[in-house]
Amino acid sequence: MKWLKQFLDFYLNSSIHVAFAVYALSVVTLKRFGVSYDVNVLFFNFFATITGYNFVKYFGIAKWHHRSLAKWLKVIQVFSLLCFLLMCFFTLKLQEETLIIIAIFAVITFLYAIPFLPKTWYLDTQQNLRDISGLKVYVIALVWSGVTVVLPLVNNKVAFSETVIITVAQHFVFVMALMLPFEIRDLRYDSIKLATIPQKIGIKRAKVVGFGLVLLFYFLEYFKDNIQSNYLLITFVISLILAMFIYFSGNNRNKYYASFWVEALPIIWMLLMLV
Repeated sequence: MKWLKQFLDFYLNSSIHVAFAVYALSVVTLKRFGVSYDVNVLFFNFFATITGYNFVKYFGIAKWHHRSLAKWLKVIQVFSLLCFLLMCFFTLKLQEETLIIIAIFAVITFLYAIPFLPKTWYLDTQQNLRDISGLKVYVIALVWSGVTVVLPLVNNKVAFSETVIITVAQHFVFVMALMLPFEIRDLRYDSIKLATIPQKIGIKRAKVVGFGLVLLFYFLEYFKDNIQSNYLLITFVISLILAMFIYFSGNNRNKYYASFWVEALPIIWMLLMLV
């Protein structure tokens, strides 16, 4: 079973799982708006997620320890390079309007990882968006909602409407709620200067906030055009599962609880939409 654990760890550490989550939310968007399967934008999102997440996670390590990198990190570097090349390949197949949106989110991702502002603007020494007090969850939710809703719809020339805006808001709220189990898990390790929700108000109150976000996520479905009972049912099931994940989350949970099971919720959402 050792090889299975090694494979699972690589699957998680190399950001393949989170890439499947982004891919799944993109499929949910296309399905919700009646758009056919768009290979180019979906695979772009998949490979761009791996490239972006691994850049954010491992940039500092690779920068300062490039001569003594662990074998697993070298493998992830090569894998990330391959994904970057595939991302570039699918980028060339996207619409020009989509490329503009991609550029915006690419800049946000870059600033999220790279120090670029004076130290006096920060509560920590990293000087990037990731470490600005309280901003992390909003940046991630913004990028996810934009990439999984705006990109697929713009690339397929879907006209912007109230339903599109509501869907962006719904994905934004969903990702914020989805991140709470991760923030609760990392409570013992995150710098207090990050000012995450659990750090600011405690675990119990953070879970209450999470339940509120779940309710908002569900009831936003009622404000969309062409309300359908099957979508309401699917959204209810996803809301219920998400609420349970938040309720049972804790800082002493197995590392796979959030990294694998919670992160798999968008994939479950996609499967329900496809059934």
